[in-house]
Amino acid sequence: MQGGAGPRVGTSKGGVRELVWGYLESSGLADTPRPVHGRIPNFKGSHQACCSIKELDAFSRASVIKVDPDKPLEGVRLAALQARKTLLVPTPRLRSGLFNRIVPPAGATKEILRICSTSRGIKEYSVPVGLDGKVRVDLVVVGSVAVSEKGWRIGKGEGYADMEYAMMVSMGAVKEETPVVTIVHDCQVLDIAEELLDDHDLTVDYILTPTRTIKTNCKRPKPQGIIWHKVSYEMLAKIPILKSLRYKEKQTGKDVTLQDEHPDLANTNKSAALNEKAMPGNTRPQAAMGSAQLGQQYVESDSLSPRLEGSGTITTVYVGNIPPNVRVSELKYALREFHATPLKVNWQGAQHRAFLDYKDKAAAESAVSSLKGLSLGGNTLRVELAKNQRNKGQVEINSQKLI
Repeated sequence: MQGGAGPRVGTSKGGVRELVWGYLESSGLADTPRPVHGRIPNFKGSHQACCSIKELDAFSRASVIKVDPDKPLEGVRLAALQARKTLLVPTPRLRSGLFNRIVPPAGATKEILRICSTSRGIKEYSVPVGLDGKVRVDLVVVGSVAVSEKGWRIGKGEGYADMEYAMMVSMGAVKEETPVVTIVHDCQVLDIAEELLDDHDLTVDYILTPTRTIKTNCKRPKPQGIIWHKVSYEMLAKIPILKSLRYKEKQTGKDVTLQDEHPDLANTNKSAALNEKAMPGNTRPQAAMGSAQLGQQYVESDSLSPRLEGSGTITTVYVGNIPPNVRVSELKYALREFHATPLKVNWQGAQHRAFLDYKDKAAAESAVSSLKGLSLGGNTLRVELAKNQRNKGQVEINSQKLI
């Protein structure tokens, strides 16, 4: 800590966290939820620290503010709502997207706004914001376990705040000059060695404590986007929206090789991506497709597998909200990239939908999970198990008719 009693600085990020959490608990500064270990810690005086944000020019100028859902940031969320700012809060562990927008009911009282700023309110008064939402964030507020006056920040160790910021960069939601603020107790302001920081770590421009407002004048560059070689398949599975961002960046030719991806496989995928991009806009892979006129509905059937395999009941997945400019080849490519290749694709582009047949319910449910949050052509697709399921024999007969 700078200028007073507090925890002694650790020699690793984990050591710093343990020292801060332990000191907050032992000194009586920790506030609910307790214990603070493993969390962005709440502390006595957090509301007072949060109120200081109203004195920042960056807050006054901001129209859209992103605030993390941590308990000690509750006062900032309330201040944003009271000032009629657009308030964005990341979804829990980024499982269902990136942001939720908090929308208080018309004529909301002070008490309702207070509820909207809590974890309960985030659940009850929010609407999701998709990748196609064209969001521009003017101010970012994050929680911290420890921070230095130079702007070095240490979170709780799971990397979500760093990933949220990197994703916002990839979406074009923030710029290098977008201010980043953190709220901490005075004892959480420590001398942190720069050697502990990595290139994916987010730095902060302002630190608000119960007694001080610190402008860090941090010169260290903020993350320039998602560093894919530090993303694992496990993280990709946990954060579905990452898959859509990776797919979009891969389409632009960016290297999106993952941390645990085999180099030879990565080169193969890169060649496939280049071949896909090189395909003329009005050309479709005819060898694997057939078409038929069924009443007034034009259906393209695209077999991604040489034959129907497995036993039991074929399970169908519905894919909706497909933009009119998206071709079946783009959907096929995305299905392969997301490891969700079906036995059969029934493409109904005119109706902005497709039906994917999988060998059983487990395979279909796995595909729904993998494709959750997928965005094509600017639209976040609607992906769910089809309401009307058919048995395997019927699917085989229907497929033969389409071919």
